[in-house]
Amino acid sequence: MSEGIESPDGSDVVADRQKAEAEPRTSLARLLRPRSVAIAGASPDPATMGGVILANCERFGFSGDIHLISPTRDEINGLRCVRSVDDLPEGVDALVLNVPRAAILPAVEAAARRGVGGAIIFASGFAEGGAQGRREQDRIAAICREAGMALMGPNCMGYVNYGDGMALTFEPAHPQPLGTRRSVAVVAQSGAMASSIRAAMQGRGISVRLQAATGNEAVVRASDMIDFLVEDGKADAIALYCEQVREPVAFLAAARRARAAGVPVVMLHPGRSKRGQEAAQSHTGAMVGDYALMRAAVENEAVVMVDTMDELFDAVVVLHRFPKPVPGDLGVITNSGALRGTAFDFAEDIGLPIATVSKETLERLAALLPEGMEIDNPLDVGTTGFAKADIFGLATAAMLADPAVSGVLLPMAGGGPTQQRAKAEAIIPEALGSAKPVVVAITGDVSPLDPDFMAAMRDSETPLFRSPERAMRAFGAVRRYAAALEGARDRTPPAAGLTGWDKGGVKPEYLGKAFLRSIGVRVPEGDLATTVQEAVCIAADIGFPVVLKAQAAALSHKSDVGGVLLNIGGETALREAWDRLMANLDGAPIDGVLVERMSVPGLELVVGARHHPEWGPSVMVGLGGVLIEALDAAELLPADISHARAVQRILSLRGAKLLGAFRGRPPRDIDAVADVVVKVGAAMRAGLGIQEIDINPLMVLAEGEGAVALDALIVTGA
Repeated sequence: MSEGIESPDGSDVVADRQKAEAEPRTSLARLLRPRSVAIAGASPDPATMGGVILANCERFGFSGDIHLISPTRDEINGLRCVRSVDDLPEGVDALVLNVPRAAILPAVEAAARRGVGGAIIFASGFAEGGAQGRREQDRIAAICREAGMALMGPNCMGYVNYGDGMALTFEPAHPQPLGTRRSVAVVAQSGAMASSIRAAMQGRGISVRLQAATGNEAVVRASDMIDFLVEDGKADAIALYCEQVREPVAFLAAARRARAAGVPVVMLHPGRSKRGQEAAQSHTGAMVGDYALMRAAVENEAVVMVDTMDELFDAVVVLHRFPKPVPGDLGVITNSGALRGTAFDFAEDIGLPIATVSKETLERLAALLPEGMEIDNPLDVGTTGFAKADIFGLATAAMLADPAVSGVLLPMAGGGPTQQRAKAEAIIPEALGSAKPVVVAITGDVSPLDPDFMAAMRDSETPLFRSPERAMRAFGAVRRYAAALEGARDRTPPAAGLTGWDKGGVKPEYLGKAFLRSIGVRVPEGDLATTVQEAVCIAADIGFPVVLKAQAAALSHKSDVGGVLLNIGGETALREAWDRLMANLDGAPIDGVLVERMSVPGLELVVGARHHPEWGPSVMVGLGGVLIEALDAAELLPADISHARAVQRILSLRGAKLLGAFRGRPPRDIDAVADVVVKVGAAMRAGLGIQEIDINPLMVLAEGEGAVALDALIVTGA
């Protein structure tokens, strides 16, 4: 094999590999940076999968030992073959199993006996194929774990390690020396997606350090790949495609480590629709979980979730270049009034705020342009940019200096070759000197641009788009990442000093409300009565009108059996209502009757919390009644959310206008709602075994008057 590949800046891949070899290695590192490789199913025919794998090793100049396994050949391309995995020398780092499914299990068993570091399985028909395939996959995984052997797959395409110079995949791969450029890593459970993302990155001039297709993830999972890349410390961002996040606790821990290391992780995950969930399951054999819970949990650890492939490509393009964005809004500089107008519209469509810049910034911008021009953000420099291209750099610098601006987008008509080059010369220095993203979007779709302009943009790694709308969606992803980084420093600790329950199960409303009162959530005045006389005394103490509610753990739907009577206006009416309530219950055992003061009118919301066995606790807030379903008016929030972040998310509810002044009604007390959300989330994390908390409705009063939990259901674990 050749001795290595010389990169443009003079660094040597072999030297990098030798440096890595001097360090202690996990089984995954042995698999991804092997010193020795074995290929089962190798072939001299370059058109076959086995031939491609061998050709990849040759093209990448792999200088370690290569062992070929063939039951029918003595040698291939001058390399000696052995008959089986059992004939391999002890301790081969990486084994490629390019063999039929039926041969996989005995080959893995033999690999474990021979101390192989890691294996790659291309064959399909395992967990994605049904119960029998899942059992076989589980058996293979158990063997690998017991032997301490990494396993990529089954049903995978392997990997291409451009950074360390190795490709163990059946896709023809060619070296792409990285030099000193920033780079991204691509991890996908789908081989086609891994190749597509890698091709998109390289097509835009972005170096790809590692492309890995993990398939069914029987052993090596996305979390392992993230940890490997973060520890390696050479990838500037990770593009991730997951059809199911396996081992959520490990994934969230890996995401935290990536966040701490300043490595953005951008993830595309199908499953928002029912059909999307079904497609993911048929593809990888995933046991599809709750997409909304997953999304809330991973975003809380600053994983950037995107909804389309385009957004994945575009967000990675910006974040790999500007991995430390700051909170704020968008600055826009253009040379077209039409683009200025469409920027306003599209920003509103996707919820991307345009920055309100300071008076000082406006004055600085005005000094750059002829009198009479409108000075605002977005800024249209008009024809000035065609005569004086430096206006784009000067205006960008002014925008970037404004604390309200988190990044600058320059959507423009490019003009002729000379004008394009002049724009690049003005903008690139500002982009190179900025931690805030600076992005250029030249309109005209796929119309050719000046080669020197393109080279300058690529060499400087200044993100270049041909669609302003795609660029703005990318800024939306960057903004979410910046907010998540900020939010990671602003979290509510678990509640302390609380007591729980000895037995699990559904708690009657009066106990649920007592718990809410103990954590500082307001509930109606009232108490539990076991006789009508006690009810009369309670009502006299709290004042009429009152509500009567039958109380028993089995009566979680009290209204269905006539167990709730409202708006009782006096003692006589109360005694009559008591008799009617008892008649409705028809002798059903109850703990008593909750007597509460009738609530004043307000806006009904719902606050709920659940503890998922894998994703942990989360809190939901939404509009009450039929609105939560009719408008899909609910937000799922992390249980450690802070008050300020909760307010922001509540204001982003569909139908949130109802929380403001509306048709003569005063604005609602949003701070009180956020307070309930925070306290419920803290209680869910207090270690009391609470599985569910439902407050429905939460009556939200006028601003400054608070919110009252009118009904409460709490479920605890056994």
